[in-house]
Amino acid sequence: MFVAWRDLKAARGRFLLIGAVVTLITILVTFLSGLTGGLVQRNISAITALQADRVVFTANPDGGTSYPGSTVTGAQADAWQRRPGVTTVTPLGISQARVQAGAPGPGASSSQRKESVALFGGGNGTGSDPAPAPGHLVLPRQTADALGVTAGDTVTVAGRSMTVDRVGPQRWYSHQPVVGIAAADWRQFAATPTTATPTGGTPTAGADARPVGTVLLVQGTGVDWQAADAAAGTTSTSVLGSLTALSTFRSEIGSLLLMVGLLFGISALVIGAFFTVWSIQRRGDVAVLTALGAGSRMLVADALGQALLVLVLSIGVGLGITVLGGLAAGSALPFLFSPVTTVLPALAMTVLGLAGAAVATRSVTRIDPLIALGSAR
Repeated sequence: MFVAWRDLKAARGRFLLIGAVVTLITILVTFLSGLTGGLVQRNISAITALQADRVVFTANPDGGTSYPGSTVTGAQADAWQRRPGVTTVTPLGISQARVQAGAPGPGASSSQRKESVALFGGGNGTGSDPAPAPGHLVLPRQTADALGVTAGDTVTVAGRSMTVDRVGPQRWYSHQPVVGIAAADWRQFAATPTTATPTGGTPTAGADARPVGTVLLVQGTGVDWQAADAAAGTTSTSVLGSLTALSTFRSEIGSLLLMVGLLFGISALVIGAFFTVWSIQRRGDVAVLTALGAGSRMLVADALGQALLVLVLSIGVGLGITVLGGLAAGSALPFLFSPVTTVLPALAMTVLGLAGAAVATRSVTRIDPLIALGSAR
């Protein structure tokens, strides 16, 4: 590292320029990764919190599954409950509504506060906590703060007064905060004259064809899932597998991950181009060291050590700026702090930068020292 240290001191401006570019790329990559994680969390956190071995849907007309297009019936719930190995079958209803707090005045309501929410009826839509009693609801923390209510206060949901049972954790479904209510309340909110029949199956005489929820949350051991689906006319999948039933999740995660991947590729090319130019400029120094007996391993270690130092310092500064920016944004931006969205992109940037530096260094260390010295004159 002797030559590397002297080179860093002699050409501060060049390495400051490289470091500034790497820092800016790091900020762009890590900040976009944090925003991607935050947007994904605001789309699926209520789904990933469900306690179930399988999530049961009714199929769409095209054979696919989706949360908005699924409606399970009492007959299907009974069919799943009768399957060997099934321990619990819990209907979960999902719909959109608006929660209001405050007393409306004549005409406009200056004292009335409104929030659009997703209603999760029954199941364990608020996490591992049980659903509230009929006439009560569980508000997520941010929604309760926005409405200015606490446990015991009264709010209005779709024209019906309900009591805040408690303030629970913040869960999201399709970028809407999740409010937990009783299954009976959800069925009243989502009442429809349509009586659905199981898709792909024929209900028995007298079977309960009334909708009981959007999906079924099933827990069990040693269950033949395919046979159960065939008998009930449903389609089931794991909780993680059910994320693809959210169309917003599929489109959002695909486009955001594509942008992050392109940024990683661009960063590798830009960093590799910088170190290629740097390696060509120091070709004379490499030739002198080779003529004096320095081995290729020592030359590569010296060059990669210098590149690693520049990358670690620059990426560290960029990561620190991203963290400070995310903290300063607070709840204004859906930024997710986790090793996956901060440390992992920084490590990937370091590896890609070293790979680009290694490719650039290899072409220089293989040159004949006499040719390099001659071309340097």
